[in-house]
Amino acid sequence: MILGIGLDICSISRMKRAIKCDRFVNRIFHKAEIEHAKARANSAASYAVAFAAREAFCKAASISMYETVFSHGIWIERDKTGKPAIMLSEKIKSKLSHEGELSFHISLSHEGDIAAAYVVIERS
Repeated sequence: MILGIGLDICSISRMKRAIKCDRFVNRIFHKAEIEHAKARANSAASYAVAFAAREAFCKAASISMYETVFSHGIWIERDKTGKPAIMLSEKIKSKLSHEGELSFHISLSHEGDIAAAYVVIERS
């Protein structure tokens, strides 16, 4: 059963300006996201798609973005093949206390100046 879906887009050029400030990067992004972005040729696109993914998840889960941004409650990690996965802090997991196992499905993309993320939350 699908519990929620979320879609978000983020301007890569806007993120490129924002990530010039180390304080912004460290305050908003999780260590795993920072490491991934720094290893990419277009780090701004990586940060933008991670931000869009976080926002798309919040929409799907009906959780306030403000609750999660500064606490690093939601972040994106990638496996060895580059496949993204949504990671949650214990605080955020507790907000999703539904009966049954939850699955998170995520699709990330960027083209030109736009990064996009689509998230589906499903209960088994």
